[in-house]
Amino acid sequence: MSGEFQPNERLVEADLALRYGAGRTAIRAAFTVLDQEGLIVREPHRGARVRLISAREALEIEQVRNALERLLARSAAGRATSGDLADLGDILAAMAERLREADAWGYMQLNPQLHRRIWKISGNEVATKMLITLKSQSIRFQYGTILRPGRPKQSLREHEAIVAAIAAHDPDACDAAMAVHLGHVLETLRWAIESQERQRPWSALREPALDAQP
Repeated sequence: MSGEFQPNERLVEADLALRYGAGRTAIRAAFTVLDQEGLIVREPHRGARVRLISAREALEIEQVRNALERLLARSAAGRATSGDLADLGDILAAMAERLREADAWGYMQLNPQLHRRIWKISGNEVATKMLITLKSQSIRFQYGTILRPGRPKQSLREHEAIVAAIAAHDPDACDAAMAVHLGHVLETLRWAIESQERQRPWSALREPALDAQP
């Protein structure tokens, strides 16, 4: 998830066992979980490798996420308590502090915390489980969407608008704010994919279809 292992990189049991001080049985068990989460690919007689998420799949994941997150945002607007709003405010404050420190990666770590807090507030466990599965795909790390110039500041403003709509208990405004935010996320993903195709050695292996509509 941190990008320490590159897309399509081979994961050798013996090397990982030495690296993490774990037995090979434990490594195989971890591979099983990672395979179920869609983070690695296991191939007969060839071992495991980091799964490369194609451009098409990345865009499709973000499109599904758009629909689910808007649903949860609407629900959160109607259910948020004063304690919930305080938690969201604390996360926003921490995100703003990361930006003041020019810590884009630190900001990126807080981003999913805010979204997951909104999911919890919504109370919709089915949609939340679906989103957790989608978010386990390391799109942000493979495509480096947070690296787009000016994106972190814009992202913070969008998150502030979402939280403000939740605080106002306005489902329509919350839906609209989340739609704007995720629309920009999709746009940034397109930019990141196109940038990596020019710079990354694995880009030629990805599906070239970038015309999927949100």
